[in-house]
Amino acid sequence: MASLCGRLMLNAAKRNITYTPVRFCKMMNDPIEHATGLEKRELLAHRAGDTDPFDMRVFKRGPGTKENPNMIPSAFESRLVGCVCEEDQTYIQWMWLHQGHPKRCECGHWFKLVEKAPI
Repeated sequence: MASLCGRLMLNAAKRNITYTPVRFCKMMNDPIEHATGLEKRELLAHRAGDTDPFDMRVFKRGPGTKENPNMIPSAFESRLVGCVCEEDQTYIQWMWLHQGHPKRCECGHWFKLVEKAPI
């Protein structure tokens, strides 16, 4: 019985079957075909050329006066905004902006929320 078991293992080792990934590899489908919901809308926006569909990039402050505030786009009625008031500052001054109500940061710059269509 032991020799039969040893012979079966030896025969299995002699087969030396190898599978190469190239042999069974098929092209992956486009990720957009598998994505759904918000992920799909983000991928479609990237394909259309919008590299920042959620407006997460850092904005450079403009003049920031009350008559000409820094415009912050948002698809919602409010948005959390951070302001680095001074160049050497080691913390961020956070504030909530609400639609239709410009707000002044502690450094004196004004910010205003403007409506942006959601993706």
